[in-house]
Amino acid sequence: MPKVTEAYIADKKQKITDAAYAVCLRKTVSTVTMQDIINETGLSQGGIYRFYKDIDEIFSDMILSMRKRVNLKEKIDAILDKKDRLKPAEITHALFNMLAEFMTDELMGIEKIDFELSVLAMNAPQRVDKIMENIPGTGNMEYLTLRTMEYFTGEIERGRLRPRVDAKELLSFISSAWSGIQMTCIVNNCYTHERNPLTAYYQPKIQLKLLAKTVNYLIGEDE
Repeated sequence: MPKVTEAYIADKKQKITDAAYAVCLRKTVSTVTMQDIINETGLSQGGIYRFYKDIDEIFSDMILSMRKRVNLKEKIDAILDKKDRLKPAEITHALFNMLAEFMTDELMGIEKIDFELSVLAMNAPQRVDKIMENIPGTGNMEYLTLRTMEYFTGEIERGRLRPRVDAKELLSFISSAWSGIQMTCIVNNCYTHERNPLTAYYQPKIQLKLLAKTVNYLIGEDE
């Protein structure tokens, strides 16, 4: 038998994770089955199980592939590295503009899947823990939270920021608001069949622009 190379294995696994991603765009993550992925790839059941023992292993590699495809860390660093040249309000707007572009581009893709994984985590936390346990490093949003906390803390210590709320309160508010915006935009654009009269306003660029203004008020940067 011909030797199976690492490149061959990587190619097959990529085909399987790409198929899982395609199915997740059509169905909710919690309802995707191994048979769905088998049908999508055109591989036999044995062909799939040769590389993955279950669907959650496939999801783990799918998430890794998603993170490699869209990595915001360099963009976050590039914005925060300008802290000595830009006003805090300008940093805020730059960060949220970057997030709005990402969310708009990936609303029906990565964002939809990420949201559905969050819902799955509430209903089956042990399953999501299993999916995430072998994924190294931090995701885009976790990284943004860490870097932003460092930024706010540093600017407060330097006297460049005099926020109206505690830094940790501010970060928790941003995190909660981001989750709410993510959910509202996805629900009204991905799942709702009858158009909500406010759907035109439930768009990432509109919602995140307003959130940026709110955050600037909370950090003492009146516009």
